[in-house]
Amino acid sequence: MNQERQRRTPARALAIALQRPLPSDALVAFRIILGGLLTIGALRFLLNGWVQRFFVEPKVFFHYWGFGWVRAWSATGMQLHFVLLALLGLCVAGGVFYRVTAPLAFVAFTYVELIDVSGYLNHYYLLSLLLLLAAFMPLHRAGSFDAWRAGSLRGARYLPAWCTHLLRFQLATVYFYAGLAKVNADWLLHGQPLSIWLSSRADMPIVGPLLAHHETAMVMSWAGCIYDLTIWIWLSWARTRAVAYALVLGFHTAVGLLFNIGMFPFIMSLSALIFFPPTWPRAIWRGRRGEEAPSSPSLPQGTMKRRIALGLGAFYVAAQVLFPLRHFLYPGDVLWNEQGMRWSWKVLLREKNGAITYRVRRGDGSLVQVSPRQFLTDVQEREMSGQPDLILQLAHRIADQQRGLTGAPVSVYVDAFASLNGRPAQRLVDPTVDLCTVSDGLAPASWILPAPTTAPPHLRPVRAR
Repeated sequence: MNQERQRRTPARALAIALQRPLPSDALVAFRIILGGLLTIGALRFLLNGWVQRFFVEPKVFFHYWGFGWVRAWSATGMQLHFVLLALLGLCVAGGVFYRVTAPLAFVAFTYVELIDVSGYLNHYYLLSLLLLLAAFMPLHRAGSFDAWRAGSLRGARYLPAWCTHLLRFQLATVYFYAGLAKVNADWLLHGQPLSIWLSSRADMPIVGPLLAHHETAMVMSWAGCIYDLTIWIWLSWARTRAVAYALVLGFHTAVGLLFNIGMFPFIMSLSALIFFPPTWPRAIWRGRRGEEAPSSPSLPQGTMKRRIALGLGAFYVAAQVLFPLRHFLYPGDVLWNEQGMRWSWKVLLREKNGAITYRVRRGDGSLVQVSPRQFLTDVQEREMSGQPDLILQLAHRIADQQRGLTGAPVSVYVDAFASLNGRPAQRLVDPTVDLCTVSDGLAPASWILPAPTTAPPHLRPVRAR
């Protein structure tokens, strides 16, 4: 007995807890929802003509650091790629050759997201992470084509607890860091940028006049911060779960109606179902309580396999905890310099508008002004104007073009002005720095000027005369 207790190390106790079998119903529902969202998203791009608009028409694509090798297919290739995405989503949902189609779905979707930085959205990043996690999970063992093909109509009745815990952790991370990012002066003390966005919806029926008041933005800012910081806690607690999920539905419905943010409300609302008990689908369809997990855990065979799995899981968890904090390694306001902004769950935090003009000094001493509109679509120009690393990338592209025209070295400078959360526009990039001498990378960017120190405006409703 004493020897057995000594062998029960913290690592082994954790392994036992993570391998504890739980009913598979909720994970099957999650797999169906995830695949369905992927299919619906791909069809939206195809039917709305967005594949042509975002991946065929642009002349220039902004790349992520280290992923400059990612290129878009031809027009036909991109159309076929989205058709493939829709089919892969169906395969994931149905558990069809899951061990092949799930990793392919992750790669195919992530490839699309890597083509152009100007198309970055937090909820697409989340969808990519969920596809990655699903590719490593045995979600095809129950309620799937693969289970039927293996000779079992239902398949496995139980799946290891680590699948559920890891998905809950991922959703909790998104909510917590989204709330933590809102603990700043603009959001809590000035109600920005919500005040700007809500006042622009003052023409909405019934609630429009209320949205025009700054006090409404302040209340919603505080409510949004508290919601993000704590909702994952209330979803995790059985006594408050039902009320918390009602809040989730209400919150994301309101956000979807007020702001044009695509599939974000659907992804967050449906993903939050993972916080419910593992038997919730059975309880809904059969109207009764599901079975509890068996008392004796079934551990995988092989200590080495278990250690590798635990190590990979620990690495993923650590990365998700630490990566959103990397902006603290850079001086200045992350909403201004954007260093550490992406992949950090900083959602709905800034209204940033800019105006950009490039100045090219040629080898013969002549000075030429170049507008970004010669290279970018309207959407790309709007996104680029407030993001210094994209401004830098376009400067290098302009330099390449001008060298090709003149056959001589050139220098590229930029007049970049940006407004953050309604403040007066000011210079974003040092106009005296030749951007041809600057390389994109992970180091702090000294060529980005300091953020504005003035407070954002408090908008007041205009009284009709």
